[in-house]
Amino acid sequence: MAKPADNLYGFDEEYRDTIATVDASGNRIWVYPKKPSGRFHNWRAVVAVVLLTLLFGAPWIKIDGQPLMLFNIFERKFVIFGQVFWPQDFFLFAIFLITLFVFIILFTVLYGRIWCGWACPQTIFMEMVFRKIEYWIEGDANMQRKLAAAPWNREKILKKGFKQLIFLTISIVIAHTVMAYLIGVEQVKLLVTQSPTENLAGFIGLVAFTGVFYWVFSYFREQACVAVCPYGRLQGVLLTRDSFVIIYDWIRGEPRGKLKKNDEANAALGDCIDCKLCVHACPTGIDIRNGTQLECVNCTACIDACDTVMTKIGKPTGLIRFDSHSAISEGKKFKFNARVAGYSVILTVLVVFLGSLLFGRTEVETTVLRVPGQLFQERVEGEISNLYNAQFINKTNSDMELDIRVVDFEGAEIEMVGRENILVKAGGFQEIVFFLNLPKSMIESSKTSLKIEVLRENEVIDVIKTNFLGPVN
Repeated sequence: MAKPADNLYGFDEEYRDTIATVDASGNRIWVYPKKPSGRFHNWRAVVAVVLLTLLFGAPWIKIDGQPLMLFNIFERKFVIFGQVFWPQDFFLFAIFLITLFVFIILFTVLYGRIWCGWACPQTIFMEMVFRKIEYWIEGDANMQRKLAAAPWNREKILKKGFKQLIFLTISIVIAHTVMAYLIGVEQVKLLVTQSPTENLAGFIGLVAFTGVFYWVFSYFREQACVAVCPYGRLQGVLLTRDSFVIIYDWIRGEPRGKLKKNDEANAALGDCIDCKLCVHACPTGIDIRNGTQLECVNCTACIDACDTVMTKIGKPTGLIRFDSHSAISEGKKFKFNARVAGYSVILTVLVVFLGSLLFGRTEVETTVLRVPGQLFQERVEGEISNLYNAQFINKTNSDMELDIRVVDFEGAEIEMVGRENILVKAGGFQEIVFFLNLPKSMIESSKTSLKIEVLRENEVIDVIKTNFLGPVN
């Protein structure tokens, strides 16, 4: 998103061809952001505490014996808010993903990358956990630079070693939490208490997760947002001139310059005193005054830094703020345009449709099919018999004893093979074989359509349609 000030004041636009964390030779530029403080940072800290509490607490919360959240891709079992979902519910997952994708588009069109700065796990862990520890052990940005440049003496070894030890410990905790979302807390407890040789695959998984998280937060850091995350790349496509983003008010700020004793010289300058604190505070190393860039994650560190300076020099805050390009360049207010309206309509339809499918979801998934290759049988009692397979999937958290009956065919009889009842364990699967017998007098064609009801405690919970083969009278 270009900024008119670039052309008006002839600023260097070389930043558009590079990223702030890589030099001309392609080498990594290590970012030492200034320790953030301010009202936006305080709000983000509150949000981070809430989200981290939910993240680490959710695997331990049970609803009717089921975890609050479970994404067991190995056993193809998923639990969301205590509701169990099986592979047969995959279409719900597909609709959910479509809904989420449209929501991301709509949300980004309106509010930019607020997700990245306020709710993304990568940003929360990096800025609110790992960097906090780094500031506590090594000090602010300047002290970190001095420590990095110093020889490996006792102080440096102790500080760096202690920091890395804490980073590794936190990475281990995160890895176990992620594993709890995949296989459940009970299985993670077994992994921790048993010898690694008793569950080698699980142990290797924990080690791999720990290694990835430790590498990302101790070394890769902001590169995950800049070079890996596809959302940052999509930003340029999704954002419009009316999107709310963190933006520098170049109308008010330019031409920038240092404050001088001469009031007439100051009067010719904008409010930006070119202190570069917004750059020093940025965790991805960009200069927000150049305009919106893919590295910006809307973390608000530059806003807090700039507001502090504006307050000290007696200028209004908000030189860097949440606003849109149109609002600054043209003084326009937010407008509910056709693009936003279209996304909103599609999102509403998808949410209503998904909600109806979730609320209309049956407790039991039933499949009834005639046994392949089997013809009807004519019995001496004057009945025609067909052989069926039936499969029942219990989607609830409790055992079910089921019964089946034929609808609207008086005299129809179901004769189960090798069992007297149908018991399906909680979250389990049961398969039965049964004969369906109809009086020959009731058969009017070679293929008769009928319905079979599935009952639980005399309550109909599912209805299945099938066909019955017989001779033509």
